Amino acid sequence: MTNPLAGLFTARQKEAARRDLYARGLRLCGEYLAAQGDRPTVRDTRLTQAIGVLAGSLDTPSADPFDALLQVGVRALEAGGDGALALALGVAETSTEIRQRSRGAWRLRGRALDGLGRGDEALECYERHLTLLDGEAAEDVARRIDTLRRRRACLEKAAAIFPESGAALRGLTGKPAPVAATEFAAHAQARVAEHGLGDPAVRRLLELYGTYRRLVERSGMSDPLLGGSTPVGVGGLRGLVAGRTVCVVSNASEVAGSALGAEIDRYDLVVRCDSFRTHARGTGERTGLHAVSLRGDAPWDGPPWTRRAGIRLVFGDPAGAWRRATRQRLAPGAQEHIGDASLRRPLSDPALLGEDGWDPGTTTAFTVLRLLDFLDVSPRLDLIGFDKPGRLRPKESEWVMDRATHVDDSKMRIALR
Repeated sequence: MTNPLAGLFTARQKEAARRDLYARGLRLCGEYLAAQGDRPTVRDTRLTQAIGVLAGSLDTPSADPFDALLQVGVRALEAGGDGALALALGVAETSTEIRQRSRGAWRLRGRALDGLGRGDEALECYERHLTLLDGEAAEDVARRIDTLRRRRACLEKAAAIFPESGAALRGLTGKPAPVAATEFAAHAQARVAEHGLGDPAVRRLLELYGTYRRLVERSGMSDPLLGGSTPVGVGGLRGLVAGRTVCVVSNASEVAGSALGAEIDRYDLVVRCDSFRTHARGTGERTGLHAVSLRGDAPWDGPPWTRRAGIRLVFGDPAGAWRRATRQRLAPGAQEHIGDASLRRPLSDPALLGEDGWDPGTTTAFTVLRLLDFLDVSPRLDLIGFDKPGRLRPKESEWVMDRATHVDDSKMRIALR
């Protein structure tokens, strides 16, 4: 017969081990906070808040703290820096011990290892994440798996070109990417000195090295043409907007809870900003133009822009961060037209508005509104849901109201034409 006391004893052992793992996760959080300075960034603040939520869930017997633990890891990735990445990895390792079949935990572990440059280990975690999925992997995970596999293939092919000296390249797959890139470069330079640039094998080696460096610096793209999306500059955007009625819709809850949806969808071009949700009755369902601003130190790490839009404009500076973010976050087939680099900073670009006084934190809604107003080809240009304080910055609101031709409080509409 089965001994019920033995089963009870085993269950208590597992529960005790589980509590120890959560305690370890909280201890890692405490060590991270103790090592931080006195001037936290916004992302540090979000991480601290997530740690507080985790601590509170551990003190609530009825709560399941697992999701709170994962959220700490996600916020640590957002915070960036070696210390936060180490915390994210520690949290992820703890999470995979608590729940070995958690898809989110294995993905978090892969992302943390990836951020630390440990590509081979990250690839193993991403592949474990894949085995636990019922459907296809998320776009960003699939892209990273493809990139890491291609990096490994570059090293293996390079090692085979000069077998005697290239054997060491195979060992680079287990090293952090910056270290591997440096050693790969030294190997390539040595072969150039030994055989000369005219040697076909040397040229092939240099080609592989160039591919490897590009894959270290940025993820590969499964579809470089983005499903046939067409890049547009200032002239192209003017042509797409000309003669069309336009409304810029706020993400405010008052709009979502209104009955303006049908009226919003009657505009020729509906503009939505950043992360948005649509509700047929309140916000309408059409998105003719989606504008988004890049924020933070690593804007390329955000989720891909998969919501369907006719035109997608991405605002951001510097140019390198803008290129990397658009390369990694644009989704094939999710837009018909993509704003090119000439539209990435319309307010400060001397070739466009070139206006002083607008800081980098200018809202996306105002940036796209000011651009559309500057193009001056729309017979109607309205703001919907921006009538309350706080939706725009004070200076932005002042600019809008100075130029407003009509304000309809009942429909939360401000007209600029």
